[in-house]
Amino acid sequence: MHRIMMSISRGMAILGGIVLTLLIVLTCVSVLGRGMNTFLHWDVIEGAIPGVAKTLQNTFGPVLGDYELVEAGIAFSIFAFMPLCTITAGHASVDIVTMRFGARVNRFISVIVGLLFAGVFTLIALRLYEGMASKMEYNETTFLIQFPIWWAYALSLFGAAVTAVVGIYMAVVRIIEFATMRTIAEGAEVEH
Repeated sequence: MHRIMMSISRGMAILGGIVLTLLIVLTCVSVLGRGMNTFLHWDVIEGAIPGVAKTLQNTFGPVLGDYELVEAGIAFSIFAFMPLCTITAGHASVDIVTMRFGARVNRFISVIVGLLFAGVFTLIALRLYEGMASKMEYNETTFLIQFPIWWAYALSLFGAAVTAVVGIYMAVVRIIEFATMRTIAEGAEVEH
């Protein structure tokens, strides 16, 4: 089961990385287009080649709706990285106090943390579902490119739901590990 959850988590992280890379390219293209358009509006350029400058001004510019696309894509990317972070215990932690505790106490803390993560990610997924349903009901769209806002919610919901499932799985694993005092999820504990 751990192998399946790890594969799903890695797949989500890869998907999040692809989306993030595309957003970086989109942002670069938009910034370059905006810079080129600003350059072409200089009085020297417009005076030297007025017809060409006007044509190029209409050709180059920022990507329409770049902010809206980046906003939706970043939200998805964050949720796409969370399952891998959850299954590898990659969340930030402060071990200055807990490193002095015994194995049993640390496993108990891992159970509490696992249950909290499972609960929080499940709550986030449920709230995203409610938000998506609301955006669908009122047919809300983005300002510039007019894509339905619920699409962004649906993408984020997908990532949050996968994270919730992985979080619940890891909570169960932590409970079993605490009860048996043996490690089930190899590689789940990462030194920070």
